Amino acid sequence: MANINIGEIYVSTDIEADGPIPGPYSMLSFASAAFHSDKTLAGTFEANLTLLPGAESDPKTMEWWRGQPEAWAACRSNPRDPAEVMPEYVRWLRSLPGKPVFVAYPAAYDFMFVYWYLIRFAGESPFSHSALDIKTFAMAVLGGEYRESVKRNMPPEWFDKLPHTHVALDDAKGQGALFCNMLAARRRMGGLGNS
Repeated sequence: MANINIGEIYVSTDIEADGPIPGPYSMLSFASAAFHSDKTLAGTFEANLTLLPGAESDPKTMEWWRGQPEAWAACRSNPRDPAEVMPEYVRWLRSLPGKPVFVAYPAAYDFMFVYWYLIRFAGESPFSHSALDIKTFAMAVLGGEYRESVKRNMPPEWFDKLPHTHVALDDAKGQGALFCNMLAARRRMGGLGNS
């Protein structure tokens, strides 16, 4: 039987937390929006999480949260035990129609939390050790320097009119659409095949 390549699916993920690193601080909520490369949304997953036992809240992070009351209320509504949520998330990832690729802005922050929680509470990561950073991809597409590859320097046509609310699912959808628009722009330039 032939080996069928089911391709990749881009799992745009956003997390909200009460501190800079997992373990001493908690992931409050996270959401993923899984996109095909043509920007078709294949599915979403979202959850608010209970705090880690013995963890603290970072004062600087909590100062930022005080300026985001709606987002804070959203991420604290009906929190669930990560020991239940993370295995559910693994099952959802495995059900997607493609090999999941973690995508985030910034990937270094969001992936750190998701990977830590996956290993701690599910014992595995369907993403392996890999995460695709949107800002890094922007640097490659734009041909500029990394620190200049920020949203304000990206072409306006890369952005769909989607809300950025610091509610994890809203932000995951917005950055996923951004990434797919960047993929399309890169393909028009040549050098990337379709997946």
